[in-house]
Amino acid sequence: MINKISAVLSFIVLLTFQAIGQENTGQYPIDKDTQLITYQDVIQQAGTADELYIRCIEWINVQYKNPADACRIRNRESGVIEILHRFELLNEEEGSKGVTAKVNYTLKLEFKPGRYRYTLSDLNLLRQSSSRFPVEKWLDKSDKDYSNVYESYLRQINTHALALINSLKAGMEPPVIKQEEKW
Repeated sequence: MINKISAVLSFIVLLTFQAIGQENTGQYPIDKDTQLITYQDVIQQAGTADELYIRCIEWINVQYKNPADACRIRNRESGVIEILHRFELLNEEEGSKGVTAKVNYTLKLEFKPGRYRYTLSDLNLLRQSSSRFPVEKWLDKSDKDYSNVYESYLRQINTHALALINSLKAGMEPPVIKQEEKW
């Protein structure tokens, strides 16, 4: 009887610690293999792989000020586009507004007949030096260098990422063919 009670209590304690450990990452999609923040989905969309590729190029030309610089890979034959760009993070502390940091990201787009997949990953803080600082370090509240402003930065990254994904989905919709008015 005592063994059953201690086993149940141990299980409850284990679940509690597991829930505390996952509290920070609950709202951010973490890839189970890389343990990095990764937004990924496959979207069913009417069209051939080539049609989807062309729609995506049109979206890129609208979305980015300098699309040629943003696109690192444009391979029509294999149906792959890779974009390297950045989000700007604002300092949301009271009395100080303005860009405080930039975060680089990679957006990989892959096209197949009737569907496409996006993968937004490799979120790294852009520093003056050439070093990379993965934003996932901001999830660890137990880190001695943790600052409360990191929560704001993560929230802004999530907002930017979701806005970019929604823009992509809207841009990938098939064009509406308007019937010419006959009068």
